[in-house]
Amino acid sequence: MTIRTGAPVVVGVDGSASALDAVRFAAREAAARHRPLRVVHAFIWPLFGTPVGPVPFAPADAGLRHQAERTVAEAVAEAGKIAPEVAVTGEVIDGAPTPVLLDESRNAALLLLGSRGLGGFADLVIGSVAVQVSARADCPVLVMKGEARADGPVLVGVDGSALSNEALGFAFEEAALRHTGLVAVHAWLVPTPVGPGDMLPLVYDVDALDAEETRVLAEAVAGWSERYPDVPVRHRVAHGAAARVLVQESAAAQLTVVGAHGRGALAGALLGSVSHAVLHHSHSPLAIVRHREGRDS
Repeated sequence: MTIRTGAPVVVGVDGSASALDAVRFAAREAAARHRPLRVVHAFIWPLFGTPVGPVPFAPADAGLRHQAERTVAEAVAEAGKIAPEVAVTGEVIDGAPTPVLLDESRNAALLLLGSRGLGGFADLVIGSVAVQVSARADCPVLVMKGEARADGPVLVGVDGSALSNEALGFAFEEAALRHTGLVAVHAWLVPTPVGPGDMLPLVYDVDALDAEETRVLAEAVAGWSERYPDVPVRHRVAHGAAARVLVQESAAAQLTVVGAHGRGALAGALLGSVSHAVLHHSHSPLAIVRHREGRDS
């Protein structure tokens, strides 16, 4: 799946250890994708009228802006150690994290964020920034959750929707780049009434329902398996809550992939309970894929 020819991998940094983990991960992603890497820091202090230069009698390189520039320079240097073949650039951008990151996503192939931050990126995952960026970004967003590992499969949640198909494409591409397998998970629940007067069967044939859900998963995966014949795939149909199943399976994965919105057991992903649960509790780095116009597949 090709995303914007020549577009960079972008990573947000703030000087935290988590952000440096994201930089290392981003450098490897850029190298695998043969793309440049762009390091950005959202410099929020000018919005508050805070002096950003050195105070009187302080060293010339003191002050908040110089500190931000050092943060970016250190991240660029770290990326160069991990992937010296990758062209790396960095920039300090005045603004709040969410608008800065959303603006960057418009020209990015992939956007990476640390799971815990400082300053402009504080409380990234437990606050509103990660949710807003993941739900509105114009490229896939990868959040450094859990433990980065080189083994294990790529895990992807599947619900049969068009967006789920885009998440599948991203997951297959990642599995191919990592030379690993893919686990496609489809979770389902027995239908329940959603409003007054809803008429549902009194008895369900669980075996028939399971067979139907197995068919949905197989059909969703089939086309991508043909495109990526070297990626081994394991189908996992689970009767249960999607969030619980995905979080459990993420413990053995090197990357988990979900769509930003879905239907059925994955409905409301990112803005609903499923995505929030996976975003908070995933044991592996998490990629959120949102539909975007102009994506080639």
